[in-house]
Amino acid sequence: MNFENLILTDDICTHYHVEHRFIHALSESGIIQLEIVERKEYLPVKHISEFEKMRRLYYEMDINLEGLEAIQSLLEKVQRLQRDKQELKNRLRLYE
Repeated sequence: MNFENLILTDDICTHYHVEHRFIHALSESGIIQLEIVERKEYLPVKHISEFEKMRRLYYEMDINLEGLEAIQSLLEKVQRLQRDKQELKNRLRLYE
């Protein structure tokens, strides 16, 4: 297993001053994905920015977990629309 792309959740809790239950709640709601290796939980590095964003919203703006799920869903839709828009622009250039 390649551990260089994984961060131990204990280290995340210590560094960001969050509880394990917050990380588990994010994982259960599908906002982040945890990996279990040798009975230890890890967060893939590619999910750390999403974790940081949700941590700020939860702790600094007092947005509850249901609000985080709604925000995550809306952000995914915005990203999908932006990709679609770019794809349509690229296709339009072919006809110019």
